[in-house]
Amino acid sequence: MFKKLLTRVMGDPNEREVRSLQPIIDEINQLENEMKARSDADLRGQTEEFRRRVAAETAALAQEAAEAREAYLQETDTSAQQGLRAEWEAAVKAVKAGEREVLDAILPTAFAAVREAARRTIGLRHYDVQLIGGIVLHQGKIAEMRTGEGKTLVATLPLYLNALARHGAHLVTPNDYLSKIGAQWMGPVYSLLGVSVGVIQSAAANPDLGSFVYDHTFQSADDRYQFLRPVSRRAAYEADVTYGTNNEFGFDYLRDNMIFASEEAAQNELHFAIVDEVDNILIDEARTPLIISGQAQESSDLYRIFAGLVKRLRLNEDYLVEEKERVVTLTEEGVNKIEGWLGIDNLYSAEHFEKTPYLDNALRAHVLYSVDRDYIVKDGEVIIVDEFTGRLMHGRRFSEGLHQAIEGKEGVRVQRESLTLATITFQNFFRMYHKLAGMTGTAATEAEEFSKIYQLDVTMIPTNIEYRAKQGELTTRTEKVGGADLVTYEAPATGDRYFKRLDSPDLIYKNQEAKFRAVVKDVAEMHKQGRPVLVGTVAIETSEMLASMLKRHGVPHSVLNAKQHEREAIIIAQAGRPGNVTIATNMAGRGVDILLGGNAEGMARDHLRKQGHDLINLEPGMWEQALAEAEAEVKRNRQVVWELGGLHVIGTERHEARRIDNQLRGRAARQGDPGSSRFYLSLSDDLMRRFGGENVASLMNRLGVEDDMPIEHNLVSKTIANAQVRVEGFNFDIRKHVLEYDDVVNKQREIIYDQRRQILTKSTMRPTILGMIENDLTAVVKSFTSGQDPADWDITALHQTVIGIMPVPDTAADWQAMAPDELTDRLCELAEQTYDAKEAELGAEWMRHAERHVMLSVVDHRWQRHLTDLDQLREGIGLRAFAQVEPLLAYKKEAFEMYQGLMADIQHDIVRAIFHVQQARPEPVRRVQQLQTNRQEGEARPVRRSGSTIGRNDPCWCGSGKKYKQCHMASDHESGATPGGPPAPAPAAVKARPAAPVKRARR
Repeated sequence: MFKKLLTRVMGDPNEREVRSLQPIIDEINQLENEMKARSDADLRGQTEEFRRRVAAETAALAQEAAEAREAYLQETDTSAQQGLRAEWEAAVKAVKAGEREVLDAILPTAFAAVREAARRTIGLRHYDVQLIGGIVLHQGKIAEMRTGEGKTLVATLPLYLNALARHGAHLVTPNDYLSKIGAQWMGPVYSLLGVSVGVIQSAAANPDLGSFVYDHTFQSADDRYQFLRPVSRRAAYEADVTYGTNNEFGFDYLRDNMIFASEEAAQNELHFAIVDEVDNILIDEARTPLIISGQAQESSDLYRIFAGLVKRLRLNEDYLVEEKERVVTLTEEGVNKIEGWLGIDNLYSAEHFEKTPYLDNALRAHVLYSVDRDYIVKDGEVIIVDEFTGRLMHGRRFSEGLHQAIEGKEGVRVQRESLTLATITFQNFFRMYHKLAGMTGTAATEAEEFSKIYQLDVTMIPTNIEYRAKQGELTTRTEKVGGADLVTYEAPATGDRYFKRLDSPDLIYKNQEAKFRAVVKDVAEMHKQGRPVLVGTVAIETSEMLASMLKRHGVPHSVLNAKQHEREAIIIAQAGRPGNVTIATNMAGRGVDILLGGNAEGMARDHLRKQGHDLINLEPGMWEQALAEAEAEVKRNRQVVWELGGLHVIGTERHEARRIDNQLRGRAARQGDPGSSRFYLSLSDDLMRRFGGENVASLMNRLGVEDDMPIEHNLVSKTIANAQVRVEGFNFDIRKHVLEYDDVVNKQREIIYDQRRQILTKSTMRPTILGMIENDLTAVVKSFTSGQDPADWDITALHQTVIGIMPVPDTAADWQAMAPDELTDRLCELAEQTYDAKEAELGAEWMRHAERHVMLSVVDHRWQRHLTDLDQLREGIGLRAFAQVEPLLAYKKEAFEMYQGLMADIQHDIVRAIFHVQQARPEPVRRVQQLQTNRQEGEARPVRRSGSTIGRNDPCWCGSGKKYKQCHMASDHESGATPGGPPAPAPAAVKARPAAPVKRARR
């Protein structure tokens, strides 16, 4: 209430911000005729001029930053490094600030050039509101733009502008289809301006197989990849603008921090990124971190045992379920039954305590996770269904044993547990960008979280129709239709009419049966009229049940859910045609518009494919003819649908997040088209049941309300909205809590990865290693000579320990008369002599190679074990609350102590390994280690390090799962190709014989 009063008095701050940008818009518009007069070559020349200006005006700052970086890399003292790193970071910030000033100055001209390039190449001219959206994105904010307002086109403006600084600009999408189609569609715009475009796609077997650059002369054998020329992943990142998915950007960052040579790195500087569907990626996807894992031990039989036992337990007798918190707990009776079935006295005793996680996961899998809602079972595999988009999450697995518990529940093969090799959350990855922006149709409801977590402000951009109305170009009229406001706009000069979506009040029924009968009745009536209908459901089982009901009523329809993923594009292309009925599990994040009348290009492609034509090798004029026929049909259909009232959207249940409901509604009435929406609810829906639905149901029963009589009142709708706000706040707290824990790991991750980069980029690690040796030997001497009396010193044990580190010519007797300081000096002198001898033996170049190899191997091995230890600490830290200890504080304290131990262990292992390296002939790799990512568009495949040789019986490099000899070996030999790419140029390999074995992870 106070917020509304303040808005009335002070005005809408969002409108004020949009108005403040109007002078820039006017300046861009004034340049339009000038840009139209320029040739294509002039526009490309303008780009080069911009680049030279940015470089020239920031050259001095860039030089200072380069010098600060070099000083930091050359420093070996750890304490001094911290100060030098701070100076380097400050210098980089100064460079970014300088570049920002230049880009702000050239923004009007740059935007005008992009607008003209788009008009010439793809026939689209940026509206003024799209220019406003581009400015907001350039400012590092979130632009909330309604569905159909052209966010893909808007992104070209800030991407082009920020790419002029030559640090790369990234467009992040939720799936491979959107990144690929975005680059293909907008590629001609960038190409005309002389800006290169890269695309990265999911390809776990080898990232290079999913890397492309836009080339309008390239003809692909697959029409889906037309104009996308395959390149290396590094080349895709070297493009001025790179399109890709959030998962691939994150995984490439992790992969780049697992490499053993700097030339293997793919990703460049994290300079500027625009996140499409930003609420989906930075909020919905933020709960699960990105994980690269390797296989650990075989899974325990306890998963199957407990999966069978929990099925015999009874609700409210043996276990209790808390709906709001989604928590299930065993009662005392339930514990007694489990102990009896297992034949043990105390489940929580020391000898049986390791069974409790298996029981907990089995109970959660049985009670809280349902097939066809949270996951599906396909080809003997449990595949997660994304709760927000309805997509199948191939390759992704629930963590901490839950996925194995579900496999046990469903009776499929329980796969091996995994070992985490590298991990990061989306929150911490995207916060590493120097400048971050986002765009979506629904962000305002999550503005607080965007501000607190990502320091991103949300600006709501009006639709083009609303903007024109405020500019006085259109007149506005409002009338009541069925309890809702119908807003129409009209252009006085032409008489053209535009609509604002008609959102009817929710209808609430006593039970699910009555609700779905009403939904089917509404769909049947709309279908009879000829209006297209989109029905949104929250689960696969709901969509299939509704589909069967419509089938019984003779209503033809299409189903769009996780089980029909392959047909998604075809279904969407037809969803706006007259009388079409589409059932979708969830429309959020799909990024495809539903056009009234249908999608002409999609219809033309589908028509030609059905006729058996190869779309790559069509006869001249065939495509143009098919497209013209489809466009004519779409025009006729659009007029029919427009006159009937446009697309009608039906929601069958409220989602716990308001913006997901808004995403569904937003499919109707795009760009001023007519359209309507209505939600049908029941008191037994999840959200209603969790927030007082039983009370309303009992009231309806007392009043004798019939099942088919709905409640339609604003008070009920407000109650539902308030419930959604409470759930959103609860979920925000969960995500913030997860981030607080991950921030602890993130600080450690930054230091470890920074050390790896230093190892890869420094010309020599000799001073660093000698410093480690000195520190280690000092500590060893101190530990054996700690007493005041020399008689208490154990020189013999000291001698044995030093021999384990390095060969020494001295005997223990030679050290008996030495003081600790003298002994330390003597050992450091011997260490340097031994190091020099080793370097003379191997050669200086090979010693540098050995230093890097040993240090990287040790750091990776210890870091991977450290991540596992932190996971185990995290699992049990919540129990500290019973001892009145704040779990987060305890986690921070113990994680820091573990980190100190990690650094000591790294130094210990390096010192004990470096003196034992020796040259060895390179051996062919006989096994490709199975590394997996937890988020993939396709199936998990082996990840291999480039340059490895594949044996006859190894898995083939193509990721088919077949042996190499049964797959590509013959064709590779015929063509003379080297499987796995060119080998690393090394005449010999380094073989280390450390005191404790050090494992190297291959990817």
